[in-house]
Amino acid sequence: MPGHLARRFQQIAVAVFLAEVEQAGFDLTPVQYAALAAVSTNPGIDQITLAGLIAYDRTTITGVIDRLVQKNLVLREASSRDRRARVLTVTTEGKKMLRAITPAVEAAQATMLRGLTTAEGKELMRLLRKAIAAGNELSRAPLRDAAAGERG
Repeated sequence: MPGHLARRFQQIAVAVFLAEVEQAGFDLTPVQYAALAAVSTNPGIDQITLAGLIAYDRTTITGVIDRLVQKNLVLREASSRDRRARVLTVTTEGKKMLRAITPAVEAAQATMLRGLTTAEGKELMRLLRKAIAAGNELSRAPLRDAAAGERG
């Protein structure tokens, strides 16, 4: 069944990511990495927009950001445009971490697809994107475009 296979692949993907990152000497989960990378590409993004951008639950993104702030990888400040919003920027330490961790993340991605040829890996990625796009709105945490989620 596709649900079982998706869950198994997710289990493998998380285990591989954590092993590669830990072996490289880093303490970062896949969700923390996704958040850090997204904040790096979208400086000043608010937490709710970030949650949509990485397809993560809005109520639990705060815990992810809390851990990134504790690790001095992200700075969280009140928005000058909306006092209820918290805007995020990557710290110098966070930028260093992203540069240093990239080889481990790339190795993890390669390991996840190691049983496939290059063409099969590309086809799997294409099919996953297609299936995810078709079911995006069915998710409790749908993927959102950064521009669509920005607060005024």
